[in-house]
Amino acid sequence: MPLEQSEAIVLRSFNVGEQDKIVVFFSRDKGIIRGIAKGARKFGSRFGSSLEPLSLINVFYYEKERKDLVTVSNCDLLESFFEIQDNLKISFTLSYFAELIEEFSPSRAKDDTLYRLLLTVLNSLKGGGDLNLLTRYFEAWLLKINGVLPDLNKCKKCRKDLADSGWLSPKKDGVFCGHCASYKKEGIKPELGSFIQWIKKNTPPKKGPLPFSSAELENIKKTLQDIIIFHLEKKPKTLRYLK
Repeated sequence: MPLEQSEAIVLRSFNVGEQDKIVVFFSRDKGIIRGIAKGARKFGSRFGSSLEPLSLINVFYYEKERKDLVTVSNCDLLESFFEIQDNLKISFTLSYFAELIEEFSPSRAKDDTLYRLLLTVLNSLKGGGDLNLLTRYFEAWLLKINGVLPDLNKCKKCRKDLADSGWLSPKKDGVFCGHCASYKKEGIKPELGSFIQWIKKNTPPKKGPLPFSSAELENIKKTLQDIIIFHLEKKPKTLRYLK
């Protein structure tokens, strides 16, 4: 069994047996990997704090044929985001990010764009970036990367630019203008289209003035989360902690 190595972000871990942990990694070049870290709960374990959620690590592991779990041999901690998780809301938000990645990403499917998105947002939070803005940034790009973020700047039917409010289609695959909409349940504010255009041109910001108000971000949040829930066919478990 050759020893394999990958840069990865720890999404979550949970205890198994008396001394071990099951760990879910988001690998830069292998996607979602699940492994067992034997002896990880022992005092003075060689894993140290490298298995804490959202740690950036180099993970070394062995893989057996027809086994779902790899065997984690060792981890080198590259960067810790433990200190920002002292804030309970940030901690729950990072758990939400991890859940979304695990839900949207097939096992062992490389996704360097999504990996870089998560790492960049983590660094922006560590640099003092606004949690609300960065959460909306992550949600929007997650949907875009997965090909389920609709065009929010043009009417799905007549293709005219949406200068005013519109209405989200029942299948969450587009927006209708007021003239074309027959389903007027979920309204779309103009700032959502502006926000999507903004994220395409800007990296996640750290400290500094916000380009959108709290009220605008609240409207953006509702629509993005409605689309996420529609495509997952369920509400993410971690959302209950963010309400």
